[in-house]
Parts: sequence; C-alpha cells; structure tokens
Amino acid sequence: MDNRLRAALSSVTEQQSGRGLIDAGRIETANISGETATILLAPPVAGKSDLATLQPQIEAAANAIDGIERTRVIMTEHSETPKAPKSPKAGHKHARPKTAPIQKPAKQVLVVASGKGGVGKSTVAANIAAALARDGKAVGLLDADIYGPSAPRLFGLNDVPGLRKTDDGVQPLEAHGVKIISIGFMLKPGAAVVWRGPMVSGAIKQFLADTDWGELDVLVIDMPPGTGDAQLAIAQDVPVDGAVIVSTPQDLALDDARKAIALFDQTHVPVLGIVENMSAFLCPHCGETSHIFGHGGARAEAAAIGVEFLGEIPLHLDLRKRSDEGLPAALEDGPIGDAFLRTAKAALTAAETLTKPAPEIIFD
Repeated sequence: MDNRLRAALSSVTEQQSGRGLIDAGRIETANISGETATILLAPPVAGKSDLATLQPQIEAAANAIDGIERTRVIMTEHSETPKAPKSPKAGHKHARPKTAPIQKPAKQVLVVASGKGGVGKSTVAANIAAALARDGKAVGLLDADIYGPSAPRLFGLNDVPGLRKTDDGVQPLEAHGVKIISIGFMLKPGAAVVWRGPMVSGAIKQFLADTDWGELDVLVIDMPPGTGDAQLAIAQDVPVDGAVIVSTPQDLALDDARKAIALFDQTHVPVLGIVENMSAFLCPHCGETSHIFGHGGARAEAAAIGVEFLGEIPLHLDLRKRSDEGLPAALEDGPIGDAFLRTAKAALTAAETLTKPAPEIIFD
C-alpha cells in the first residue's frame, strides 16, 4: 500500500464499527499510478454495502494528496448478511445459492483454460483474441487470471494509468483491435494480489457485469490455471458458450488438462476442443522442427474424448520476443500467426455450431 494513501485513508472510518478503514482491514490495495489513485475496498463484514457513503470520503482524502488528480474506488465483492441455510432437499445435497445472472456480454463467450500453469494458456488466449480481431471481429479479452495477470504485457499496456469508470461502466483499454480488462491495470508492477478465493470470484464477476464492452462478437476469457473457486464461479455463473483447453504434448500436462475438462463436464460447459501449444520447436536458424515436448498427445486426447482438435501452436523465438514486446504473434503472417488464426477460427466455428438454432421442421 502506498504510504501517502495509508496516511490519507487513516482518517476515514467505517460507519458500522467506527474504526478506521485501515484498522478494519477494509483496504485490499491502495496504489498510485501517475495522477491516478486506485483503492480496492473490501465489503463490510455484515450488512448492506456502504460504498455510496465511503466513496466520496475516500475520494476527498486521496485527492487531497499533492499530484493526485483522480481517484477510483472499487468494492471487490459484497455479501449480504448471512442467512441460516435451509435444509437441502432430497437429491440436492450440493445445491448452490442462487445469484443474479450476468448478462451475456458478447455473441460468443469463449473461455481458454488449462489444468495447470506453464503451458502458455495466457499467450494462446491473447493471440486467439488478436487473431479474431485481425479477422474483422469485434473482440474483448477478460484477463481472469487475477493472481498472474498477463494481458498488460502481452498487449504492450504495462504503463497505462489504470481503468476509468463512467456512467456506462468500466471502460476497457484497447490494443491491436482488442478491448481488454485486467486487474494488472490496477496494480503496481510486481505487486501481488493477496486475496481469498471468494474475493477473486467477486472481482471477476464484477469485471464482467460492470464493464462497458460495447457490441462484441466474441469475448475471450483467460481463465486462471487449475480447478478452484474462480474457475467454478465462471463456469457456473457466467454465460459461457464453450471452453478451449490448452495443453502441451507431454503426458504430465495432459493429465492436468483432463482435470480442466472434467470441471467443464461437471458444470455443463461444452468443451470446444484442445489446442496443443509448444507442439514443435522451429529453429530460427536452420528451420528444422524438433518435438522437444513430444508430439501428438493433445490430438490423441481430443480424439479419445470426442472433441475437436483445434490446432498446433509451434514454439519459436519470435513468439517469445513478440509476447515480451506486447505485439501478439497472431498479427503477422507466417507459421505462428497462421497457426493462431486457424486455431481461433476453429474454436469460434465450434462455438457457433453449438449455439446455432436447430432448423425448423414443418409438417404438411
């Protein structure tokens, strides 16, 4: 937490307890980037949201700091006063409380997931979004990997001042034709997000519900790795059309990919297919292909479970360089860009096929 904000916010108290926000543990993060202060406010322990009361006080305290021209206050999640749980009905031992449905933000909502980190899921998600935008689609990308947001770097947006909120909602940033939302836009470089699972889920759902996406053809959601609270919340509460599973060819990665597939099977989200990332190493000097992680494992797995094999993404020095430079490889012609475009089109076609209404049958 920025020390200037710590000092300024110490004078703001919550009505419920009379304690300062700092002492009450209500401030999750408080950072300054350029002339903008961003404060993530935890919800009260009980009772209704007090954001309307606290926001003007927080803004006044932060704006009094020399050099601060704008303050954003975001409540990460709100929980109403807990009610005594009702006895579950027979056959519904694991019934979940009903939540307000999130309106579908795009014609097609695709999640890109993996059962583990380190397989290039975020790179694949970013390049699928960039490829579809290059193909003329109106595309958004939600970086739901709260603990390890990659979208700012992958799209060259590391030094942006943050997210702006208007009467229409949170305004996504745009790069290479893709509208982007990421918690990384609200954090200092290298800052860690130390949140519990429910707070992560709440932040993701708030980004989806409160963002002014405009008219999107496709929203790509870069899922967190694994099969925890955040993944379950997205699969159950977000209107997802289908999931793209990313894996490398090796058995170790495929073992974890199967866990991600099992999550979507249990939550009735269609698996559109599997992408084999790092499928083959393309030597930039001699052009020789080397299967350093094995080859064909993802294709065989797709065939075994009866889903589409969406494509192979090669491993190449240019892909690493362009990712670090914030220039998605899908923007350029060549073996990598062409592979991402084929994969993106295959995923979108699979989603459109699933959501296409059945032909009307007319009886004479």
